[in-house]
Amino acid sequence: MRGLRSFLLLIVVAGGLGAYLYFVEAKRDPSDADKKEKVFTVESDKIDEITVKSESGERTVLKKVGTEWQIVEPVAAQPDGAAVSGLTSNLSTLELQRVIEENPQDLAEYGLAQPRLEVTFKTGGQEHRLQIGRKTPAATDLYARLGDQKRVFLIPGYVDATFNKTTFDLRDKTVLKVDRDKIDTLSITSPKRVLKFTKADGEWQMTLPVKGRADFTAVDGLVSRLNTLQTKSIVAPEAASLAEYGLDKPETTIQLGSGSSQATLLIGKTAGEGVVYAKDQSRPAVITIDASLVGDVTKDIGEYRQKDLFDARAFNSTRLEVTRNGQTSVFEKTKTKNKEGQDEEKWKQSTPTARDVDQSTVDNLISAITAARATSFVDTAANTGPDKLAKPELAIAITSDGGKRVEKVTLARSGADGYATREGEAGTAKVDAATIDNIIKSLDGIK
Repeated sequence: MRGLRSFLLLIVVAGGLGAYLYFVEAKRDPSDADKKEKVFTVESDKIDEITVKSESGERTVLKKVGTEWQIVEPVAAQPDGAAVSGLTSNLSTLELQRVIEENPQDLAEYGLAQPRLEVTFKTGGQEHRLQIGRKTPAATDLYARLGDQKRVFLIPGYVDATFNKTTFDLRDKTVLKVDRDKIDTLSITSPKRVLKFTKADGEWQMTLPVKGRADFTAVDGLVSRLNTLQTKSIVAPEAASLAEYGLDKPETTIQLGSGSSQATLLIGKTAGEGVVYAKDQSRPAVITIDASLVGDVTKDIGEYRQKDLFDARAFNSTRLEVTRNGQTSVFEKTKTKNKEGQDEEKWKQSTPTARDVDQSTVDNLISAITAARATSFVDTAANTGPDKLAKPELAIAITSDGGKRVEKVTLARSGADGYATREGEAGTAKVDAATIDNIIKSLDGIK
């Protein structure tokens, strides 16, 4: 009898549990378990003042002036936009992971008797304070409390990097202030030489020490690096003397021009492993920057020059003139009608005799010519090259871009080496002798 009663009791309990699960749990939003209480109910764009006390004890005050943030203490400075955005967005979305104690007896247990970090912010005149103590044993969360409440709770450990910021961390560390899209001149003065580049119609040209086409990727990459160059440290906010940093007579001076405005970077002595002293000429502070920049801006001149001997390509070339051993061959692209009456372009030889030619063999010749590249440059300070260039093996002229561009290059050998000069550009390019052989082979192969 007793066993029957126990069995019936179990049935009643099971039934009650089943009803609870059906009427309560089945109607609960599955996401409820994942929802966490926000530490603050504030929108990020409504925050207008922030004070950060870092682990080092340094205190930084930022205020919003209109729509722009400014560092106002301990110095007046432009802030790092990403760092400020990290502060405001994390304050507005910060979630309470779990309450540890509602009324703790000893805050020191959580590192909150003297908080390791403290972030205070204002919105609409109302002040909020977040105090952060030590990390949990697993280092996944941080002990925290609000300045006007007793309870201790946990917040995610990843926000430690966002809130533990010194004044330097929060400063804008961009070295040169210049509009990247408007930069059209670059000059580099070093003990070795003066390098100058100008940008016109989207292309970089070298103007000093020689005039010629520049390697767009190399020069534009250097401009990008200078535009994003970051301060490693601030050595002296206002240096009384520049001599001790080697900035009174800089080792290297870099100038970026943007229309009528110009930004100038002075680079001085080595400041330690991997860094050098530097200064934006328009600002008083002496800073340090990555020393590798010096190596980048003092590379061999040839690193900045265009290596392709021709800008033309097969698809936009309309006329080709090749002189070898005193005989000139001229090929011109003409428009003809195909069997279907449609326009098509074909190469024809016009000199020394007019004749139809096999299209693929002309295309092979143009490809061989336009693939020619300099391996290095010699005699960059003069227009003359090796004596062999006085008697060139090949003289090539290509017309492209609807007749707007004519490029002329002379190729010759001196021993086992190949050389080239380009009309309108100073100096001589050294080329692989096989390049000359390939062009001659393609010329002889035209049918």
